[in-house]
Amino acid sequence: MQFVVTALDYTDPEAIERRMQHREAHLEGVRDLIANGHIHSGGAILDDDGKMIGSTLHIEYPDRDSLAARLKSDPYVAGKVWESIDIKPVKLVPLK
Repeated sequence: MQFVVTALDYTDPEAIERRMQHREAHLEGVRDLIANGHIHSGGAILDDDGKMIGSTLHIEYPDRDSLAARLKSDPYVAGKVWESIDIKPVKLVPLK
């Protein structure tokens, strides 16, 4: 199944510092998901000043529960970067 994931960061003053602290570990996991064919697109959500305030993913996973379990293991969850995660099923336009 295909999903869009929207994860919004905490808004406290230290949130961006936590994001940067856990960013490389998060990106390692993203590279693994790409290598295994799960991610179609993704990136940081920016505010009007260009500051990272969240993340979005277009991802393919067998089902919502296994995707949610994978997201729970993301360093941005354990590191208290993402405050909320929304997962919705989507039907992406084929790019091939």
